[in-house]
Amino acid sequence: MGMPMGDGAVTAADPAEAWAGEREPAQKPEEPSLSAGEWLSKNLFSSAANSVLTVVFTLLVLLAVRGLLNFTFSEERTWRAVKTNVRFLFTHAYPQDQYARIWVCVGVIAVLSGLSVGLLAKTGRGISMKRLSMNLMGTGGVIGLGILLREPSAVVDSEGLVVHRDPAAAVGDSFVDWLDGNALTVLGVLVLANAVVAVWFHLQGTYLRDGPEPRLAHGALVLVSIGVLIVQQYASGEVVRESFAEAMADRSWWWLAAALLAGAGAAVWFGLGDARRRNTFVPAMYVFFAATAVMVLSAWLYPWGHYAFLEGEFISEPGSTVAMTTKLPWTVMWVLLVGTFLLGRALSTAGAASRLRVPLNLLWVMTPFVLYWAVLRDPDLDWDHVLSTDIPMAVFFAAFGGLVVWYLAHPRIGEAGRIMAVVLVGVAVLNWVAAYFGWYPMLQKARISFLLLAVVALLAHNFAGDRTHRMRLVVAWVAIMAVFHWLVTLVNSPSTVDTPTDALFGGFATTLTVATFTLLLAFPMGVLLALARTSKLPIFRVLATAYIEVFRGVPLITLLFFFVLIFNLFLPGGMSLTDIAGATIGFALFSAAYLAENIRGGLQAVRRGQYEASDAVGFSTVQRTLFIVLPQALRVSIPPLVGQVIATFKETSLLAVAGMFDFLRIADKVISAQSEFLGVKREGLLFVSFIYWIFAYNMSKHSQRIEKRLGVGER
Repeated sequence: MGMPMGDGAVTAADPAEAWAGEREPAQKPEEPSLSAGEWLSKNLFSSAANSVLTVVFTLLVLLAVRGLLNFTFSEERTWRAVKTNVRFLFTHAYPQDQYARIWVCVGVIAVLSGLSVGLLAKTGRGISMKRLSMNLMGTGGVIGLGILLREPSAVVDSEGLVVHRDPAAAVGDSFVDWLDGNALTVLGVLVLANAVVAVWFHLQGTYLRDGPEPRLAHGALVLVSIGVLIVQQYASGEVVRESFAEAMADRSWWWLAAALLAGAGAAVWFGLGDARRRNTFVPAMYVFFAATAVMVLSAWLYPWGHYAFLEGEFISEPGSTVAMTTKLPWTVMWVLLVGTFLLGRALSTAGAASRLRVPLNLLWVMTPFVLYWAVLRDPDLDWDHVLSTDIPMAVFFAAFGGLVVWYLAHPRIGEAGRIMAVVLVGVAVLNWVAAYFGWYPMLQKARISFLLLAVVALLAHNFAGDRTHRMRLVVAWVAIMAVFHWLVTLVNSPSTVDTPTDALFGGFATTLTVATFTLLLAFPMGVLLALARTSKLPIFRVLATAYIEVFRGVPLITLLFFFVLIFNLFLPGGMSLTDIAGATIGFALFSAAYLAENIRGGLQAVRRGQYEASDAVGFSTVQRTLFIVLPQALRVSIPPLVGQVIATFKETSLLAVAGMFDFLRIADKVISAQSEFLGVKREGLLFVSFIYWIFAYNMSKHSQRIEKRLGVGER
């Protein structure tokens, strides 16, 4: 007899089908391919008003780009300060002789990244050869335009000082000088001419219909405007600058890069011949590997210069390639990334993706903890204490907890199991009350282990099953206890890495560490808070609402000051938090409140029929939440969740205000205090902004790819 199912119901045979992420969205029909002229006509010059706006904003963008280029490449910029302090900016005080540990961490991340992408990522169609060739030619053209827009370099004397003109010399009689003084007027006239052209053809009723004349007229006027911006740069002024020929000769490497990119794009375009071959696709990862290979190769060939600050001495070798200690490790990282990607593709082809998905995800979760406490800190373990206390305690909780899980996960345990779970919860609570009043001594690790066991005991009946399933639960519990006790032992062991400050490292490493651990802690907290706020139990709903409203109402900087500077005053004697730990707790508590609201919005978007269908097939509340509701809610919540992740990453710049040597503070305070670079701040701040933008942009693009793959926003 058929059972009526709710909207989007699932069957008991395969509840995972409820996860919309496992279904590929329907592919939209491809739009017809347009030529460059047709694309311009459709998107930029479709009407007289659009044409005028296109021209105006093009000139504004060119003016902004020219200003940025002139600021970046000006002789007043001391980029040597950034090049010399790259190690400071990224790791601050981490010892140079221990830098192999840094590269081990980068290598582990490269291996996991390559395996994950090769094994689990959907390759899709990739990038069409047509798009690739156009991107290459476009990039080459943009670089060439940037070379022309940038002002010529100032002439410097033998002492490195900028040469100025004699004030008595006659300056300003040439056409270029006149153009420099009247540039805005000339550009205004050209914009007005574009408007007149647009209106004229519009009144004639032939605008972009009967021929290319309007588009050619607009293009000619835009090119003249660009020419004005270029020629204006070579006007006479107070500073003696290079001639056009000298400026172009100095930028020969940039011209070579532009020519190679444009030439490669043209070779692909004309080499493929017909349109059918141009529409063939190449995997996007291969394009990425090729681009990164060029970057790594440039470290070996291009004279970027060798700059460093070692043992109080500044090293400056402008005409050489980067140091071997930099280019060799990055080459190894590239080889590891490509090699593990190919290995992942081979395993995926062999059908191992489904078996390795969960272990690989667990490795990603565990990697930050292992790298920080086991690799970077290099803990000095007290083996007598480990053998006499830590290992026996871990074995006891693994064995005792395994028996409890085996017993409570029996499908027919009944009321006895619930009573046993309540007793374990009471013991766990009693241990913490005893710790507060000092009734009896117990290691904190034992108290936390009892608490974990009590939580597992409460949830065990929701995962009841046959002997094989129960054995998997026992193995999972034993693994959790082993990893937990091992990590706690590492945390409680002193580090053998000597640093001049209390922090293990600083700079971007601190920024990345705080952001990573914040998200690892805040995301599960946010999920639990969202579930609690939507719960039917008043106690959970009230507590979750109070937490969310309080932490959303308190400024983040207040939480940072409290947990970094004040919180240790409330801890018992002998206990203290490092600055990184305190900052991470503050960020996690703050971010969890916002993540909870984002996830709550996703929970409210799940249709009522999904709940009814899960009840109809006999799912418990926990099973319904884990297998039906949460996957759909998280899918819907991807855009705001990624937005919060990006915001959290950028908010780590507040660590500088809290007194920590993070990425921003080193660029703003440390470098500018060095005797060689007194007062040099703008270069470091611009570099920091660029790094933040790279990470935020890549997170945003990755989010868009996930949304497209999961069909977010589609019905």
